[in-house]
Amino acid sequence: MGWSIVIQRGSGAGGAADRIPNQLLTEMDGLSAKKTIFVIGVTNRPDIIDPALLRPGRLDQLIYIPLPVEKSRLQIFKACLRKSPVSKDVDLEKLAQFTQGFSGADITEICQRACKDATREEIENDIRRRKGKQPEAIEDEVAEIKAEHFEESMKYACKSVSDSDICKYWKFS
Repeated sequence: MGWSIVIQRGSGAGGAADRIPNQLLTEMDGLSAKKTIFVIGVTNRPDIIDPALLRPGRLDQLIYIPLPVEKSRLQIFKACLRKSPVSKDVDLEKLAQFTQGFSGADITEICQRACKDATREEIENDIRRRKGKQPEAIEDEVAEIKAEHFEESMKYACKSVSDSDICKYWKFS
């Protein structure tokens, strides 16, 4: 069981910011002691977690999970692309090296953008073929995500976690 906890006080959400922690506390206090249950909350804003949630017996332990290291980034690229036709000219290890400081979500966005670029290119090629402006494709040829699609995707890539955020998380942990 896991919850993502992001609480914004005074956001004009009609009291929802107060109801969410209260509901979580009620649920956690009502858990049966017959089985061992771990409740895990995840947030990128640990500074605004309601203190009542951090008391012993609740979410009483904070664990800082750093950005993925190179080996993990490579695995994220592989996981994101596991069902996609990726050209042999794509060097995922090089991409993992180049994305130092990127989060898993940042890497996912890179992969999605490259996939969309490849799809867009294939649609444009198909339109040209139908208009007779390009040679017919080989029958069983599958469109692939190529290195050039990743190069284009990387032009728009940026780290979503700043160095100041990382320092703040380290201090909080």
